[in-house]
Amino acid sequence: MKFTLSWLRDHLDTDASLDRILTALTDCGLEVEGVTDPAKALAPFVIAEVLTAAPHPQADKLQVLTVTTGGDSVQVVCGAPNARAGMKGVFGAVGTYVPGSDLTLKVASIRGVESRGMMCSMRELELSDEHDGIIDLPEDAPIGTAYAAWAALDDPVIEVGITPNRQDCMGVAGIARDLAAAGIGTLRTPPVAPVAGCFPCPVEIRTDDPDSCPAFLGRAVRGVVNGPSPDWLQRRLRAIGQKPISALVDITNFITFDRGRPLHVYDLAHVTGGLTARRAVPGESVAALNGKTYALDATMTVIADDREVHDIGGIMGGAASGVSAATTDVLIECAYFAPERIGATGRKLGLSSDARARFERGVDPGFLVGGLDLATAMVLDLCGGEASDAVVAGSIPVPDKTVMYRPDRTRTLAGVAVGTDEQAAILTRLGFGVTRGERWRIAVPSWRRDIDGEADIVEEVVRINGFAHIPSTPLPRAEGVARPTATPAQLIERRLSRALAARGLDEAVTWSFVSPAQAEPFGGAAWTLDNPISSELSAMRPSLVPGLLAAAKRNLDRGEAGVRLFEVGRRYLADGEHATAAIVMAGAARARDWRTGAATTYSAFDAKAEAVAALAAAGVPVDRLSVLPPVDPWFHPGRSGRLALGAKMVLASFGELHPRVATTREPVAVAEIYLDAIPAARSGKRSRPAFTPPPLQAITRDFAFVVAADLPAETLLRSVRGADKVAITNVALFDRFPLDDKVSLALTVTLQPVERSFTDADIDAISAKIVAAAAKVGGVLRG
Repeated sequence: MKFTLSWLRDHLDTDASLDRILTALTDCGLEVEGVTDPAKALAPFVIAEVLTAAPHPQADKLQVLTVTTGGDSVQVVCGAPNARAGMKGVFGAVGTYVPGSDLTLKVASIRGVESRGMMCSMRELELSDEHDGIIDLPEDAPIGTAYAAWAALDDPVIEVGITPNRQDCMGVAGIARDLAAAGIGTLRTPPVAPVAGCFPCPVEIRTDDPDSCPAFLGRAVRGVVNGPSPDWLQRRLRAIGQKPISALVDITNFITFDRGRPLHVYDLAHVTGGLTARRAVPGESVAALNGKTYALDATMTVIADDREVHDIGGIMGGAASGVSAATTDVLIECAYFAPERIGATGRKLGLSSDARARFERGVDPGFLVGGLDLATAMVLDLCGGEASDAVVAGSIPVPDKTVMYRPDRTRTLAGVAVGTDEQAAILTRLGFGVTRGERWRIAVPSWRRDIDGEADIVEEVVRINGFAHIPSTPLPRAEGVARPTATPAQLIERRLSRALAARGLDEAVTWSFVSPAQAEPFGGAAWTLDNPISSELSAMRPSLVPGLLAAAKRNLDRGEAGVRLFEVGRRYLADGEHATAAIVMAGAARARDWRTGAATTYSAFDAKAEAVAALAAAGVPVDRLSVLPPVDPWFHPGRSGRLALGAKMVLASFGELHPRVATTREPVAVAEIYLDAIPAARSGKRSRPAFTPPPLQAITRDFAFVVAADLPAETLLRSVRGADKVAITNVALFDRFPLDDKVSLALTVTLQPVERSFTDADIDAISAKIVAAAAKVGGVLRG
């Protein structure tokens, strides 16, 4: 929310300095996000008079001007078509930085003629987009005077962050009310005088959607002249980043920011019949004022005439009935829309506006009539014409809410002691009605829909008293060394994170929310949000992979050759949330060099290696893991699998993503480790066995077995490993060779003697056991 200091002082009678006001804003919960002073950038520019204007001898479209700021004259080459002798404009001398052109002026030769400075346009001073000519000032503009001061541009612009619960501060008047309550001045928001109608409203106004638009007010004004708005209004809007359009539009924009009350003005020449607030009919669409066309559905509230839709209720008006310079008769609309409906419609359409930002928070229903009268008075004042009677369709939903309150709750809830008289004064200045007693009865004003209970009243008192007055009270601490508080599950997550980081993966933290489209390939979202912050963040993630995929793609799109990411978090399934770790590896695994000739990509084996390392860090006996076929359809069917203890305890899935799911052209290797499936250690904690190096040297023997082509190598390895659990300490596959409909698998078996070295007879006996074990799974020793 932006506003100027002078704008604030229209509503707040105060002599406080800017710094005092900024401190008070933050103290009462309206955090100041920035302050800009346009006068600083415009300080070097002064008002100058053009003494002479002659054609440039070498260019038809240039003129050579003689310019003075009250002292000696200087020569300036200018290409503006409106430059002429006797006019007054804004001059920048040599050495001046021009913000709109991003250049510093210096003595220049333009087509052979020396130029010492610049006569400036509005765009060059970043005051508007106008660049058709230099600024043409009135004859009485004093030459030599600083332009920013003369044009009243030395007005600081303040930007504050408004939390979603403070809908009352979406207008300057509401911010002034908070400051007045904090003792910074006296609230002097001018009252709105009723505007009497001169004739019955010629347009029927009604609401057929009382749930979403319970109140629809309007009145016609005929005979208006829609020219440019006055300078004071244009300057005020430009200061906060709003582009002045026309008097009628600028009036509605001004009231939106001044009072937090959005309105809309229709050109009656383009309205057929009456205006009705109703639900859209499936198939309807509207061309909005932003130049885009939006498809509507039955969940959306619109304003329509007898022929077509003219307005997405509470969000944006339509282009068909927008006002123009030719407009003479208008209808001013002032309605109340249900915040929930506005929020849902805006998210579904992906459409944001200043009106939506206010309506979805909840505008003041008690200012409907006042808002309409204020807009009518400004239209009559700036555009002329005469107004009709006001029409109120539906019922204005002014709440009648009271809260029972105990003043000592500021001490017990917030730890701040505030006197009862001061509490009553604070609440009264904020607009609350206070009836004292054993328990106070607090009448909540219509503009504070966020107040629901006693704790909310405590918050109001404490923040206006000043958050800086809340004492810092340390929590009690027991003597001695603090005991560990991490749970076994938390310790597993920490060990796993450290292990993956040590292996060169980068930890990422992604949203727990994804779009439904991102969730769909991973089984779809079991949980969706009723009030998401964005349509792209409306589903609870069924897997951590979509978020990591998006992060990997962003990095690859920005030039990263390869990405290795992991995240420890929660995924959300139909039966609840599950602790999970996920790994995504994409792009180049190893850069190309003279040995490979091309970069290598990640494979399912890379994903398996990282998954096994993560499980080992979590304390899983990885030597007992078995590989099961994949079941999740988002994995590549021939390049993925699952890691399990036994046949049912699945601890991880790994492999390459299916090409239709991957977001890159290269293979993407992923793994998910199901932390909540890891069995707990029997003793409550896992410890590493003592290092006892063997006293005797190990030996290795190689075996090659011919097995069925579809036999998993892991099955053969496990069988051989179990042939002699004492002597055999490791079995590794080092070669795979196809033989017609079978395959040869070559293994290296490590044999470790314990009490004495192996004899030839010992080795032969163990070898026989290995051959027999391989035969159990169909393996035949290759001749």
